[in-house]
Amino acid sequence: MDFMFQVLEIAFDSRHLFLVFMGTLVGILVGSMPGLSVVMGLTLLLPFTFSTSMTGGIFMLLGAFCGAIYGGSITAILINTPGTANSAATCLDGYPMATKLGQAGRALGISTFASTFGGLFSSLALLGTAPLLAMIARNFASPEYFSLSVFGLTIVTRVSSKSIAKSLVGAVLGLFLATVGLDMMSGMPRFTLGTVYLTAGIAYIPLMIGVYAFAQGLTTAEESALGIVREVQQALDSVIPAWSDLKRIMSTVLRSSFIGVIIGAIPGTGGDIASWVAYNEAKRWSKHPEKFGTGLPEGVAAPESANNAISGGALIPLLTLGIPGDAGTAVMLGAFMMHGIVPGPMLFIDHRLDVYIIIAGMFIANLFMCGLGFAGLRLFAKIPRIPPALLLPMIFVFCFVGTYALNNNINDIHFMIVAGIIGFLLIKLDFTMPPVILGLILGRIMENNLSRSLVYANGDWSVFLTRPISCLLILISVATLAIPSIRWGIKAWRQNRGAAAS
Repeated sequence: MDFMFQVLEIAFDSRHLFLVFMGTLVGILVGSMPGLSVVMGLTLLLPFTFSTSMTGGIFMLLGAFCGAIYGGSITAILINTPGTANSAATCLDGYPMATKLGQAGRALGISTFASTFGGLFSSLALLGTAPLLAMIARNFASPEYFSLSVFGLTIVTRVSSKSIAKSLVGAVLGLFLATVGLDMMSGMPRFTLGTVYLTAGIAYIPLMIGVYAFAQGLTTAEESALGIVREVQQALDSVIPAWSDLKRIMSTVLRSSFIGVIIGAIPGTGGDIASWVAYNEAKRWSKHPEKFGTGLPEGVAAPESANNAISGGALIPLLTLGIPGDAGTAVMLGAFMMHGIVPGPMLFIDHRLDVYIIIAGMFIANLFMCGLGFAGLRLFAKIPRIPPALLLPMIFVFCFVGTYALNNNINDIHFMIVAGIIGFLLIKLDFTMPPVILGLILGRIMENNLSRSLVYANGDWSVFLTRPISCLLILISVATLAIPSIRWGIKAWRQNRGAAAS
């Protein structure tokens, strides 16, 4: 009991509360600005953490980490431009709810509630089940990562409301982009066009900024030039989610939060994958999956609760194994070590007090995120009212600054512009970007772990079926692809049977 009082006394120190408040505020602002990212927000704040105590500095980063993940949903809902990659799936139902249904306040309220629930759920998971989830993550080897990637690719046939054929084409394009660079086994360059820049592969963040933010800016510029005015009605009379909405989304939020924690605990994954998996599962469990993409509350709640649940889930392998779960926790790992905390199996023994202070900081950061989110909803809802003449330069400036600040490389900006133009053309051809992005993200994981698995098994492909977790993931992938076809076949058979009977 004295130990817990000591943890709470340190965590609720007024200086630490102020720092986590400022970190959360900066995180929300960074996350809500197209072209910036969670990693960028953490990186920008990192130097400031050395001017305060170790606990205060870590609290500031935890606040920025949680706030930036949530902040990405604001522009995803209001202007169809996700502030971070984690919120890309939120666009599918959040933007239609804000524009077609004129319920921006409702969408933002649901997003804020789901984000808070996911963050607090992941903090509880970090507190109570970190050793268990770390053991599960420890059992993931190359075959399991490959099978997980295969399962992720099966999602592309379900997350898009457009043509399944175009979704598959987009996924294949993403897989092709994943092969650009040096071959892991032979070291030979592939599809690099003779440039040194592409030898490291396709730059993921510049691509994301290009196909989402820059392409959206081009679309907005075209609409402005053609005199197209979007009617945006802001229903801000009910920014607090109605009880009916909470009952409707509660099962989705709980399931998605669990998905986010599990995926976050697997090193190398991230909020973008978790949000798409959660969206897919919400659609699969829904009684009306055909309505997804039209502004359903479940379509907003699922990705937001999942990607915010990543925050606690990703800290599980970081604290217990010293392995960052995603890019954001990679920055956190550096910050911990620079402050004298070395994550790993001995951390819970050598720095037990610090571990529980960090967990307490996660709870506090998510509570501040909730308060700041609801307090600022009316201000956030004014973003679509910004005239295109002001909004477009802001979007493009953030695209250029965010891209350049990543590596201080002008080639990243050139690549971002090319990716944005191609993304704009694909949008004009009625393609959607998520399958391309999923193909790129998972293609790299798939190829690398396929090679490692076959080397480990001396070329024996049965390694993917003889390992229980890998086999289970493969079976789920097959079922995910087969079930829609089986349902379609049964429906067609019933229709033919009914026509014959009549």
